[in-house]
Amino acid sequence: MKTLICKSPGEFGYEERNIPVPGPGEILLKMKMLGICGTDYHAFDGTQPFFEYPRILGHEIAAEIADAPKGSRFKTGDLVTVSPYFSCGKCIACRRGKTNCCTDINVFGVHIDGAMQEYISVPSSAVVPGSGLTADELALVEPLAIGAHGVGLAQITENDTVLILGAGPIGLGVISFVRAKGGKIIVSDVNENRLDFCKDKLGITHLINPLRTDPLAEVRKITGGDMATVIIDCTGNLNAINNALQFLAHSGKFIMIGLQKGIIQIMHPEFHKREAMLMSSRNALPEDFDNVIRCIKEGLIRPLDLISHRIPFDNVKANFDPLSHTDQSLIKALIIFN
Repeated sequence: MKTLICKSPGEFGYEERNIPVPGPGEILLKMKMLGICGTDYHAFDGTQPFFEYPRILGHEIAAEIADAPKGSRFKTGDLVTVSPYFSCGKCIACRRGKTNCCTDINVFGVHIDGAMQEYISVPSSAVVPGSGLTADELALVEPLAIGAHGVGLAQITENDTVLILGAGPIGLGVISFVRAKGGKIIVSDVNENRLDFCKDKLGITHLINPLRTDPLAEVRKITGGDMATVIIDCTGNLNAINNALQFLAHSGKFIMIGLQKGIIQIMHPEFHKREAMLMSSRNALPEDFDNVIRCIKEGLIRPLDLISHRIPFDNVKANFDPLSHTDQSLIKALIIFN
């Protein structure tokens, strides 16, 4: 089978490898579609924490069961996705039901080799039934689950004004789940194409490009001076994170979905006087995957609207760098496997 390996920052290489042999409790999958995640772009750039090279990237999976084991709940040919966070089941987080932040977690495509290869072998317990969704839809379940998890932590109500920093695929998913909770939405991004997408496809009216306007004045005007009761960062941008507190209402919550390698700096008096809550949102839980699949089936979320690029697996090496650095039309790219 063909495998694409990120050998070092900025360097990809294809290799031929043997199709993996599933171990005990594992199942063999044939890749159909793979979403390219911000984690993959950051890994390619060398700015992804929790990372070592060489590494096979990729964890936003749509696949089919290549060989269903005897007695499996699946049958050969079933379309599935994967919850790519392999937890120990024993640590304090796992015992408390927080398998998403297991102390010894192995995230597929980050801590261990992932899905930029034609076949993968994963724990059967991590395989999520496709429930009638298409391969395109299934490849977007995992990033949407990331957004759903962060919104769940924020406990948003119709009385909240939510400032979403970053309108990439995670941010766009966050928008949909905040809307489902009834929150008022403000979106900030430096990419005008993404802001246009929010306006045209999602009907968002409060849009801010901090390169073109004073974001503090805009948030103050939109909220009548109250500021945002919830801020959700989906950028992972250190400057955006360090400057976000000024937009937060007193008694507000700041949820960080985006991941930053550097040191976060907070002016403590500003944080203290707000009695603010600061929380990181990591990965997702099984119930988040179930929630996303239900929302897609009920038409509450339209993941196909997010797909802007489709790239054959053979062409990923040549297209990855320009896709991540110069293509302003990028919303979500899918890798197509033969």
